Amino acid sequence: MANHKSAEKRNRQAQERRMRNRVNRSKMKTAIKSLNQAIETGSVDDAKNALAETVPVIAKTASKGTIHKKNASRKISRLTKRVNNLEA
Repeated sequence: MANHKSAEKRNRQAQERRMRNRVNRSKMKTAIKSLNQAIETGSVDDAKNALAETVPVIAKTASKGTIHKKNASRKISRLTKRVNNLEA
């Protein structure tokens, strides 16, 4: 455990950041799961609507620093590719 006042504060801040990141990551994963379900049903309209809801969630997670910017870009690209292939 932390013994100094500054170390105790650093520990509190780390816990707050951890919980904040956990919430953001959870929202992102839930959005991705709902998109994957829409893709599996085969409905193009549902998949496009789910994609339109999922992309901002992933981008927001990256902007908050929970995931890396390039990781978010890669996720968005792959999901968009899956939705576009569904049309073909």
